[in-house]
Amino acid sequence: MAEIKVPELGESVTEGTIAEWLKKPGDKVEQGENIAELETDKVNVEIPSEKTGVLQELLKEEGDNVEVGEVIAVVDENGEAGGGSSEEKSSEESAPEKESEEKQEASKEPAADKSEEGTKEESKEDSPADRPVASPSVRKYAREQGIDLNEVSGSDPKGRVRKEDVDNEVKGSSKKEEKQPEKPAAKSEKDEFEGKPVERVKMSRRRQTIASRLKEVQQETAMLTTFNEVDMSAIMDLRKRRKDTFQEQHDVRLGFMSFFTKGVIAALKKYPLLNAEIQATEVIKKQFYDIGMAVSTDDGLVVPVVRDADRKTFAEIEQEIMDLSLKARDNKLTLKDLQGGTFTITNGGVFGSLLSTPILNAPQVGILGMHTIQWRPVAIDQDTMENRPMMYTALSYDHRIVDGKEAVSFLVTLKQLLEDPENLLLEG
Repeated sequence: MAEIKVPELGESVTEGTIAEWLKKPGDKVEQGENIAELETDKVNVEIPSEKTGVLQELLKEEGDNVEVGEVIAVVDENGEAGGGSSEEKSSEESAPEKESEEKQEASKEPAADKSEEGTKEESKEDSPADRPVASPSVRKYAREQGIDLNEVSGSDPKGRVRKEDVDNEVKGSSKKEEKQPEKPAAKSEKDEFEGKPVERVKMSRRRQTIASRLKEVQQETAMLTTFNEVDMSAIMDLRKRRKDTFQEQHDVRLGFMSFFTKGVIAALKKYPLLNAEIQATEVIKKQFYDIGMAVSTDDGLVVPVVRDADRKTFAEIEQEIMDLSLKARDNKLTLKDLQGGTFTITNGGVFGSLLSTPILNAPQVGILGMHTIQWRPVAIDQDTMENRPMMYTALSYDHRIVDGKEAVSFLVTLKQLLEDPENLLLEG
């Protein structure tokens, strides 16, 4: 027998949650073949089998928390697919003999004893022979719904109980409860939902981590936000003129993010405290520029990092942002993709946000919020008004080490760079 353990997951990651079993007991597995998907605070990782054989037993169910080094499954290196171990087979072979002996013994007992014995037999629920066939996730779901799987009729031709069967049993139980009048119970927390449909869903490990860390930032930093606006006319005109040539030369689209990344780096070089972090009583001024790019996924916000962004061209930045975004949405990011980062850019504009106050990505002390581009009338001078494509920008910063003067000056510098982007493009 070979034990499957949770492998080392990377720096600062010591545990995870079984998100999904990719194999079930009785399945043939090859060495290196993935058998489970594990959700950690940052990314999902797949756990491979270290041996070739048959997956004999799952020691953890989907939704269970596990630690690095913990045994989660057992592989029988000598097993056969679809069959059990030699001990199980011998146990199954001897079962008919035992059953026959029990019947003979029972026939010799008095009638009263038989009746008593029959009652005992009926009370048995979890013997291996009578235990309903269901996956770990379905068993967990049934427990959460308060349903006994022994009372559920499986719709599968082979008798396997599925999630839909549990749902049907839940609906049936609800109808029974409605027909049976109950005495008024003591008021509880659930009473406030009486008569109103609700759905109670457990937060994923990643969502719990996001919630915890965002709250910590609010409690442990002196976070403040300052705002400005950028006239996007020059960037939009430049992109219009150069986008086709740029894509032909670099095989990647010229977007807004590379302009903002280049502008942010130039402003960070001028105001280095926004590229720093606090460690105890010291300020660590970082002389490199690893820019985090916030990406929204179905499982929550993640912030992959474009490393050494100051050394990259516009095309390289655009390509890396596209690659990281695709990995994030396909749940293929690695821990290395998410580690580090000296400053973060988040773009709520892709969802139509006009204005927001982004929350710091600790231990960083600065984050830039981009927003939707909106055509608005702008006073060019005392006599002239023009419709211009305008974007509000927001800089949230840690006031413990960044003063208001530096924060405001940072945004003004960024505004000036973006409104005259030719120099940025020439540098890239």
